[in-house]
Amino acid sequence: MKKGLVEPAFVFEEETFLTVSKTSLFFAGDGFSVYNRNAQLVFRVDSYGPDPHDRTELVLMDATGRCLLTVRRKRPSLHHRWEGYVGERMEGQKPIFSVRRSSIMGRSSVTVEVFRDPPEEYQIEGSFAQRNCTIYNADKEPVAEIHRKVDVSTNVVLGKDVFSLALKAGFDAAFAMGLVLVLDQINGDGFVEEEEEEGGRREGEMDLTAVE
Repeated sequence: MKKGLVEPAFVFEEETFLTVSKTSLFFAGDGFSVYNRNAQLVFRVDSYGPDPHDRTELVLMDATGRCLLTVRRKRPSLHHRWEGYVGERMEGQKPIFSVRRSSIMGRSSVTVEVFRDPPEEYQIEGSFAQRNCTIYNADKEPVAEIHRKVDVSTNVVLGKDVFSLALKAGFDAAFAMGLVLVLDQINGDGFVEEEEEEGGRREGEMDLTAVE
């Protein structure tokens, strides 16, 4: 994804670490604010209410409020299928990617299809509920990872409402945040996640020891 999918300005030339924070603690899926290492706002998603059944279309904005991406749930869909659109979605506009659970039963990975020429496919594995999951490309290489945030001054793991999004160089950060929004919704719609398993890191996963 060297040229970016959503917004070229958010394709960084080096590995990048963002901090994602829920802007409300009352409901499982309110707004988000996303900051870089300099504590500068990069993305925001305004609160979209307490009723998960009303949250069928979400908008990712940059720090100035410009609409970058719209993700919309496709109904009916047994696999919790979502679609992503560049900018503010217009009637008749074609999606640039789709996201769906790989299975409707129990724990499963999430499949992402990108409508490019040639098309691209990604898999999201792990537990978003535990803030411990990885996005892999078709070659099973990790391109982004969601991980619990650690306060480096106290070495204390923060709550799940603040977490890290680590991006490999060249992976579109706006696209990655669109996937975070979908994962948050899938999780909030009753996607039962198992508790994080004990044990070491899977081979090939990104090292997050540098996260601030």
